[in-house]
Parts: sequence; C-alpha cells; structure tokens
Amino acid sequence: MNPLFDLRGTHALVTGATRGIGLAIARALSACGASVALTGRQRDTAEQAAATVPRARGYGCHQGDPAAIAELFAELAREQALPQVVVINAATNPVLGPLLDISAEAWNKILQVNLTGALETARQGVRHGARCLLFVASVAGLEPIEGLGAYSVSKAGLLGLMRALARELGPQGVRVNAIAPGLVETRFAAALFADPQRYHDWLRRVPLGRHGQPEDIAGVAAFLCSPAAAYLTGQTIVVDGGGRV
Repeated sequence: MNPLFDLRGTHALVTGATRGIGLAIARALSACGASVALTGRQRDTAEQAAATVPRARGYGCHQGDPAAIAELFAELAREQALPQVVVINAATNPVLGPLLDISAEAWNKILQVNLTGALETARQGVRHGARCLLFVASVAGLEPIEGLGAYSVSKAGLLGLMRALARELGPQGVRVNAIAPGLVETRFAAALFADPQRYHDWLRRVPLGRHGQPEDIAGVAAFLCSPAAAYLTGQTIVVDGGGRV
C-alpha cells in the first residue's frame, strides 16, 4: 500500500452509498484499507450494498431527519466504529422544472436533505472525532442547471458550507473539501440521459468527449480523504471532463 493513500486502521462513513457515486466512493476507500459504514434510507438496501464492499457495514439513515443522523452516530459509537473520515454524498431532487414553479414542500425537502442534513451530518462527525469531511456537491452548485434550480441552489449552499467549515475547523486540524461532479451515469441523473437533445448539448461542451462514471469521482474522493491531501482544505475539485475549461 502506497503510504500516501493508506487508510488502514481508518473508519469512514459514506452517506447515500447504496448505488452510484456513493457506492463507488465506499469501494475506493475500502480499497485503500478503510473500514466503511455506508448508509441508505432503507437499512436492508444499505446492508445489501455493503455486502459488495470489503470491510463494510450498511446502516439505515435518512439525511433529512436529524434524529436519524444522531442515532446513526450513536450506533457507530456503540460498535466502536466512529468515523475519522465522513463523506457526505446523500442528496435528493424530486422535481424538474422552473424554480418559480416549485412547491414549498419540494423546496423544503431539497434544502433539508441536501444542505441542512449535510450540516447535521458534518456536525455529528466532528463532535465524534472526524478529521476529514468531504462533501459531494455538483457543477450545478457553480453554474445553475436549467430545470434544476432548487437542486442547484442547494449545491451552491453546500459549497458555501464547505468553505465556512474549512475556515472554522482548520485550526482544529480538520480538513473540509468538496467534489463537484459533472454529468455522471447514475440513476440520479437519469432524466438528463433520457433527453437526447439535452444530453448531446451537454456532451458537446466536454473536451474529453464522454460523460462520467461513478469510478471517475471515487478516485478523487479517495485522494481527498487520504494522507496525500494532508495540506488541502477549503477546496472544490471539479470532475467534469473539462466542461468548465
């Protein structure tokens, strides 16, 4: 194991990791030697995903529920598996359309899960000894995507949250960073893939000429969570095939 990427003896938590980017990150951290707790809204689904990852266990946790987040960390404490690395990946986007047409219910749900829940997970992580926080944001947080207004706002807020925490927690030796993926082939992005015109318009702006795979994000996550990134905090790494060049 290259010592720069050696996570043996480290406990990691990856939220929203039953599939897609979250599951790929869990696998990448495990490959670096970490023991991984991964979450999904349903415990049985999380346990099924964990069964495919060495040294992983699955837990049910809804990131929009502060009580569920607190109970997750209490359970990890009972199992002596409190994470030194916390990857906050869980997110939701139940609507597609103009921002001014969004219902208050949908708006509140998106912000509760994507932003408030992310803060609560980070808060619990740091209170229980985490030394590395990684937020999975989106290029939508840097430049709003048409039809995904509320989601874009939540991810812009997430990047602001990351920078604020990096400044506050740096003196304690806690690193805080973010990844902003571009278009990645996941169930979450299915609506964009289902629209051929939007997909080709997007792809035309990507110098590498392809959309991303979850593993493209996972490698960057492993770097940011490893000793190789020991002097890196408050940064957003854009992983979009060069779409923002």
